Amino acid sequence: MKSDYTHTLPPEWQAMSRVFTALGDEHRQRILLLFDKGERLNVGQIAQVSTLSRSTVSHHLKILREAEVLGSEKIGKEVWFWINHTHLEQTLGNVLAYVQAQR
Repeated sequence: MKSDYTHTLPPEWQAMSRVFTALGDEHRQRILLLFDKGERLNVGQIAQVSTLSRSTVSHHLKILREAEVLGSEKIGKEVWFWINHTHLEQTLGNVLAYVQAQR
């Protein structure tokens, strides 16, 4: 048994819990699945096709952004969101590497 990580996670794993917490909600999963390849969406566009209110969509987008699942940029009065592929690939890659190393 390894006891190195009973109190502290390895640095490459520290962002992982935020990503999995963010993706652990079905509404946030649905929001993520709305994005086409390379697409940027704003709150209004997402709320328009969602069963959630605009304020609830905004709340979920905030959680996804804080977990770095989504990137965002404010242009004028609108905030545009996109999938943060780099962060997701790195985070999920760390999990995959660990699982593969345990074979």
